[in-house]
Amino acid sequence: MITIPNFSHYKKPLTPHIILKFQNHILDFYSTNKRDFAWRQTTDPYKILVSEIMLQQTQTARVTTYYKNFLNTFPTVKALANASLKDVLTLWQGLGYNRRAKHLHTSAGEIVERFDGHIPSTNLDLQGLGGIGPNTAGAIMAYAFNQPITFIETNIRSVYLHTFYRNFENISDKELLPLIEQTVDINNPRDWYYALTDYGVYIKSQIVNPSRKSKHYAKQSKFKGSQRQIRAAIVRYLVQNDTATKTQLYSLPFDNKDIDANLKKLISEKMVTGNGLVFTVQ
Repeated sequence: MITIPNFSHYKKPLTPHIILKFQNHILDFYSTNKRDFAWRQTTDPYKILVSEIMLQQTQTARVTTYYKNFLNTFPTVKALANASLKDVLTLWQGLGYNRRAKHLHTSAGEIVERFDGHIPSTNLDLQGLGGIGPNTAGAIMAYAFNQPITFIETNIRSVYLHTFYRNFENISDKELLPLIEQTVDINNPRDWYYALTDYGVYIKSQIVNPSRKSKHYAKQSKFKGSQRQIRAAIVRYLVQNDTATKTQLYSLPFDNKDIDANLKKLISEKMVTGNGLVFTVQ
């Protein structure tokens, strides 16, 4: 078992000595425990974009196969932009959170239209794309362009909470971000963030998830019986059958009122289109 240091008693901002001690611990761990994924074997910004969207709220083991199949079908951002949303959603089925596929498809169209098919290399431009927030933009900046930007995700959050706030509760990301900024390895931020992510996974395998101490922690709701399940079922039916009447959608094993409500929401999000009688994927 690897000893997890406790720096929670040190004052912030951190001293250069503590920063170096922390960095060395993370990088020493990474040198012998780093994980290998296809998206870590490339610096292609498009491939990094695809992986980061897929990895949102989804475990790496599930993403691995989808990532490969997705890039085989849509090898470039232009190929993705030229595809129909139905084609994208067809490939996405089973990965969950279909809205991510919609965002990725929309972003591809914007990249082709606004940036001539080149993934933007600035944080501001990336966040200007549909469905890309500050943390996804930061990950792309670090992993594709090796820029020492500050961002946070669940595994990184776990590292800083357990290392610097072990005896505290209800910690906001605003408190963590300055520490992340202070400790980032400016010489190789790409590997640094990969190392932090792997170390966070290790910590959570040893103790109760430290992210529960985060002010932003929310336990993921069960999928079965949820509105997410109804939305996913509607999209799956439309992907498999091209079109459907409301009567056909009512054959799904859910209350008709719930189907109506979620269908309305899918239409408002431009995931689905219809004339009130017949519906299809947008």
